[in-house]
Amino acid sequence: MKTPLSTSCDASLKMNVATPERVLSVTGGAALLAYGVAQRSLGGTLLALAGGLLVYRGVSGRCEMYRRLGVDTAHYHDEYGVPGNKGINVEREIRIHRPAAEIYDFWRQLSNLPQFMPHLISVEERDERTSHWVVKGPAGTRLSWDAEIINEHPGEMISWQSLPGAQVENAGTIRFHSVEDGQSTDVRVSLQYYPPVGSAGAAVARVLGEAPEQQMESDLASLRDILEATEVAAGRGK
Repeated sequence: MKTPLSTSCDASLKMNVATPERVLSVTGGAALLAYGVAQRSLGGTLLALAGGLLVYRGVSGRCEMYRRLGVDTAHYHDEYGVPGNKGINVEREIRIHRPAAEIYDFWRQLSNLPQFMPHLISVEERDERTSHWVVKGPAGTRLSWDAEIINEHPGEMISWQSLPGAQVENAGTIRFHSVEDGQSTDVRVSLQYYPPVGSAGAAVARVLGEAPEQQMESDLASLRDILEATEVAAGRGK
């Protein structure tokens, strides 16, 4: 018969980290550990410690922070989008000097997205609603998932969510707001996602300069450059 103490120990030892997260925890943790050791400083020591914890997290499949928060990524990958409010939310906006309809059309052709998202390898449209995404992961790995468009209004907005089994659960909305008599557009992206190595992975990404906020700002700036350059080229051709 199990005692309350043994039951508590069993609960604390329960595996609660999904396999994709475990792989990324090991690779990301090892890289952070090596980087921290090479710094030969107090800050480097702290980074190395964080890397070691990530490696342990990946090898064991257990995360104490997840246990305290009641999170179990090893078992909820059968849900749509991001489960509950456990993800990270990012919002960014940019003004592009192109009509809203043109920007919407460019974005809606999902195969265009890798042109301004360097971390995105490919987007394959399966039908009008569903698509398959492949992105670059750490240490040369690749992450993939299927997604579906759940709401859209041509020229105004698109909303999507990942499908069950996604290695990166995500959901979001992009809105196109026409300004300046229709000659420019405020493009606003709201993204919610669950990082493949949890919130600890998001913290490591910030240390290494790969914060999602920075990525989104860079991606939107690249989108603006592409579309506004197209406008200039079209003007020269007239």
